[in-house]
Amino acid sequence: MAGTIGTLSGIALGAGTARADAEAPRSRGPRNAQTRSWGARNLQDWWAVPAPGSTPAAQLRRISAAGAGLAWAVGEEGLAGPSRGRALAMVWNGSAWSKTDLSHLDYSGRLSDVAGVCATAAWSVGLPTGDASPLLRWDGATWREANFPGRGETGVRLESVAVGADRRVWICGTRGGAARLLLGDGRRWTWLDPLPVASANLYRVVLRTPNEVWVSGDQASGGGWSGLVARWNGSWTVLPPIAGARLGIGDVHAAAADDVWAVGTEAGVGGPPGRPGNPALAHWDGTAWTRVQPGFTVGSLSGIAGDAQGRAAWISGWNYQDQSRSTYLRRDGAGWTVVRGPAGGATAPYLNDVTAVPGTNGFWSVGMTSAVPAPPTEAYTERLDG
Repeated sequence: MAGTIGTLSGIALGAGTARADAEAPRSRGPRNAQTRSWGARNLQDWWAVPAPGSTPAAQLRRISAAGAGLAWAVGEEGLAGPSRGRALAMVWNGSAWSKTDLSHLDYSGRLSDVAGVCATAAWSVGLPTGDASPLLRWDGATWREANFPGRGETGVRLESVAVGADRRVWICGTRGGAARLLLGDGRRWTWLDPLPVASANLYRVVLRTPNEVWVSGDQASGGGWSGLVARWNGSWTVLPPIAGARLGIGDVHAAAADDVWAVGTEAGVGGPPGRPGNPALAHWDGTAWTRVQPGFTVGSLSGIAGDAQGRAAWISGWNYQDQSRSTYLRRDGAGWTVVRGPAGGATAPYLNDVTAVPGTNGFWSVGMTSAVPAPPTEAYTERLDG
């Protein structure tokens, strides 16, 4: 289920119900967003930034930024018919995206996440193509495979990665039939205690402090699944499940233990294959989950990013009923406002992730140029300067 388009990555819904604010005015995009100079940009708008070199169909699934002059994005390319495609990785040098050569790696499958804090402290993980998932390290010029306990072991699956300012690496995944965290510094690695939840899948790991991480995913519930959010700070604290009709949590942002936002998609019950789900947004106040209506009803919410003060700020999404531009939610006081992305960047963009740019007030988002991962769909990025 994890990582597919229209993916079942959603959230838990609680007792109370709120509504996001009304849609904001359309952001003003340039007539030619691919060639407009950076210096002429309106700092309040999202802008399409060329990400050339991918082989259709291609998409970027995750992005991480170390600063204004360095970022990484990963995903897959070469999807066509029954083809599983191959790994795609790109690097931002402060002025342009370039595709990274991965032909020297044994691994060729989809890269599912990336995280980095400097030129020599970036990591990526991918879905298994054989016995286990790969762990890749950026050495300043290219990606290299790294060793870790469980490498090549059947049933080991690495889903998501986060890197702290101390350069410690946190990875969530599965080993021995249980959801776990893998913690390391590049040389020594340790699998931490299993998450005390049966039949759990973890899709995202994020750091709040050097010693506090949050994970999101789903857990079995009856004949389907419900949303899952948990915290590790030396031991596990599992929040109450977020009930829903086949609900999984794609991303989570914790400003504090009693201020947690979760985003994703509720797949619902029945319907034809490929039927779009419903965007899901929920807030944890330390006692219960509260559902927040995101401002549109069919589509998905894929990622959430905080501002320089650590507050939830932007959510990336996809609005099935308005596919001419990308869709975001922007934090507006106590609520959220729907914001449309740039005109002219792509015909019908689909966003998979959003992240803050450290040291600035800017953000990146990534995805693909249409909602269907079939040619001629290409990798796609947008940027908000702050």
